[in-house]
Amino acid sequence: MHEDQTRQVYNTYKKISRGQIMKTSIIYHSYSGVTRGIADKTQKACGGDLIEVQLKKNYSSLTAYTLGCYRASKEQCDPIEPETIDVSASDLVVIGTPVWAFKATPAINAAIAGLKGCDGKKAVIFATCGGSAKDTLSILKKALEAKDVTVVGECVLNKKEIEEGQKVNVLIDNVNAAKNR
Repeated sequence: MHEDQTRQVYNTYKKISRGQIMKTSIIYHSYSGVTRGIADKTQKACGGDLIEVQLKKNYSSLTAYTLGCYRASKEQCDPIEPETIDVSASDLVVIGTPVWAFKATPAINAAIAGLKGCDGKKAVIFATCGGSAKDTLSILKKALEAKDVTVVGECVLNKKEIEEGQKVNVLIDNVNAAKNR
């Protein structure tokens, strides 16, 4: 076991013995399944509740790249299920989105708008993309800060990094570090 892993196990043991286990909510939207896969790996490694945000009316493959990207570029929201997400019982919120038109999807914009009980929470945010996430995370961070959420970790995973599989470990490390703060 590496020194970092030993320290992490020890810190987790200390928190368990003091009754201080952190509750984590992992909120994500996935159009193609890529972001879902990253959210699943994060949940398996870090624990927490998975909350998939789904559109009330799905885009077709054509409208996802026309109307969906247009709405993303304007930072608009789409009707989603669940409409509101209460994270008052969570200590850490992880939010993941695909990148459409260099921005978060309208579904994740709606999820952030629908967050309840998030005052004073910590968050780790991530984006999956084919190439560049550009302004995606800075826009998410601003929206979360407006809800009194402090972003303590960020990660962009592009297609090549996802295929190589190493960058997801950076996200997992960010989540674990946030849990140990």
